[in-house]
Amino acid sequence: MKLHSTLVAIAAAALLSACASSGYEPNKTRDTGIGAAAGAAIGALAHGSNRTHGALAGAAIGALGGYVWSSQMEKQKREMEQATQGTGVQVTQTADNQLKLEVPSDISFDVGRADIKPNFAPILDKFAQSLNQNPASTVRIVGHTDSTGSDAINNPLSVNRAASTRDYLTARGVSGQRISIDGRGSQQPIADNGTEAGRARNRRVEIFVGEAKAG
Repeated sequence: MKLHSTLVAIAAAALLSACASSGYEPNKTRDTGIGAAAGAAIGALAHGSNRTHGALAGAAIGALGGYVWSSQMEKQKREMEQATQGTGVQVTQTADNQLKLEVPSDISFDVGRADIKPNFAPILDKFAQSLNQNPASTVRIVGHTDSTGSDAINNPLSVNRAASTRDYLTARGVSGQRISIDGRGSQQPIADNGTEAGRARNRRVEIFVGEAKAG
């Protein structure tokens, strides 16, 4: 893991250094493409054996700065805030203008399972409706687990949770070509895995929606 982190840092530093020293002039279309390609490579390094999913996530991250916060994105945010009010789902706008839904385990999945819980379904129904009204946006779904169990269990479980979320959306008319998935296992906790409450917070799904800038 330390080696992967070091490689990621080196790759990122090299990319920034190259841009700064080569007479670089900004170009939105080119920069987004370069960023996505570099991000895919970095994502593949960062996720080791899970390179397909890591590259997909890395490509989305590599396109940083390639998103626009349109009136439609703002409308989606308001709709999802209303649809998730009181559920514990956090709806935010990220620094790079993506819409982020952070869905905790008590809403999304039971411990050790990847099937959609009944109280998650109405949220995804509303989400699918908003996505179908904004066909220009793309979706990235990232599954997470707590630290209970081994990576051999947690890594595929996190991917399966993301896949279940994707499959639910596609069954409601959202094109699968708009959706990428990733699984991080227990690698990115947001709370202390030493407590039951912390483990519950770490078992989650994160959904990102982005609308690309025009070239």
